[in-house]
Amino acid sequence: MDIEDLQTFVAVADAGGVSAAARRLGVSKSIVSRRLFRVEAELGVQLLARTTRGAALTEAGMTFRDHAARASAEIDTAREAILPTGELRGRLRVAMPLSFGPTHFAPVLAEMAQHHPQLHIHAAYSDRFVDLVAEGFDCAIRVGYLQDSNLIAKRVGPIYGKLVASPDYIKAHGSPETVEQLADHQALMQGTEAWQFMDGDRIVAVQPQGRFKADNATALASAAAAGLGIAWLPDCITHDYVVSGALVPVMTGYPPPSAGAYVVRPPGKHPARKVRVLIEMLIAYFAQNPDVWGFDR
Repeated sequence: MDIEDLQTFVAVADAGGVSAAARRLGVSKSIVSRRLFRVEAELGVQLLARTTRGAALTEAGMTFRDHAARASAEIDTAREAILPTGELRGRLRVAMPLSFGPTHFAPVLAEMAQHHPQLHIHAAYSDRFVDLVAEGFDCAIRVGYLQDSNLIAKRVGPIYGKLVASPDYIKAHGSPETVEQLADHQALMQGTEAWQFMDGDRIVAVQPQGRFKADNATALASAAAAGLGIAWLPDCITHDYVVSGALVPVMTGYPPPSAGAYVVRPPGKHPARKVRVLIEMLIAYFAQNPDVWGFDR
């Protein structure tokens, strides 16, 4: 049985349909359908029940899916073991933040593609929370303070940020000087996140409130510059605004602790070598480009 056929079956099973799996694999739906037909024909059983909403695993399919996934993973590991030193092949699917992924992380992926011409890299840029397992990603790059999960995370560099507001907002509403005073101000947030601050050696967390939310840091910076409220944003997002005077730092006596950039991957004993290489390249990129990230302190 061909390994690509096995991997395609696993992709369809996890994606819930042929169309979604085709997008995930970067091939046409007809190719996915032919591979599925070959697997079912060789086994002599129906693995997937086609529905109007996609495809559902039969009982045999549920049993076979786990075996096929393990076999595919073992083949990938074996391929890596016999490749010439440093050479990567196959496909790397990575999710990245839209806010500054295209400008700050994309160069690393481009360099990786140049060094490994047999590696296919599929990058998805979005600020939404991506389910790595359900959507078939090898890993994701996430920025900020990670929440507890069953994912495995490797920190590749620090991210510094600050509270900022426009001069017009400060003129109209004043500037908070303490953590307690934040309750009297409009916060610009991505969701329901908590903000953390250093009070001496102690970390204090607060739950800010506000009427304007966006899942994109660049949009929050624009909202802050328009005078809608106070935002906690990474320095690489606010740098130009602060230089121009469109935004000014506030509550500087309580600086936020450094956040981080992380590579997160689904749980497993060992990361694939392509993920390890990406981690190593990101660590080197952070170290070589401190000014870009705003942590040359």
